[in-house]
Amino acid sequence: MPIYIAMLRGINVSGQKLIKMERLRASLEGLGFDEVQTYIQSGNVVFKTANQSADKLAKKIADKILSEFGFVVAVLIRTADETAAVVRGNSFLKETGSDESKFYVTFLSDNAPPAAEKTLAVLATESERFKVCGREIYLCFPDGSGNTKLSNSAIEKKLSLQATTRNWKTLNTLLAMAQS
Repeated sequence: MPIYIAMLRGINVSGQKLIKMERLRASLEGLGFDEVQTYIQSGNVVFKTANQSADKLAKKIADKILSEFGFVVAVLIRTADETAAVVRGNSFLKETGSDESKFYVTFLSDNAPPAAEKTLAVLATESERFKVCGREIYLCFPDGSGNTKLSNSAIEKKLSLQATTRNWKTLNTLLAMAQS
């Protein structure tokens, strides 16, 4: 049975869209998912289920959250194999003296348009770097992510896609959970 990683956008942030992880796990088990695990409180779920398209799974989860918790949440899905490829594909790791604590990945609901890098370049500060690769954007924020203009909302608006971002540690933990 395939292993999937679901990333929910904007739950349990600033007191908004609150979902307790034990309730989320139970809710997804109610959809027939197996071995449902959550990581931290911000909507990261690893689970097994019969082979299905990511779009179909995302819709199922979003519909379940709407019916059980009463709000709309963007859900982005990747398989364990896709997530492993994302981790391997981070070219920032090859740079001398790279600080992984400054790395992030923004996951997109679809492939970025061809002009995405140019479109997003106006948002990046001089020290910030990013690389658009299909359905992901690798980000490096040497000065931290707190004040970046390359936020989920800005990326969504510029690219007309849904987006959610995970820091490098969280992404690697999700992959380890999926591979164990």
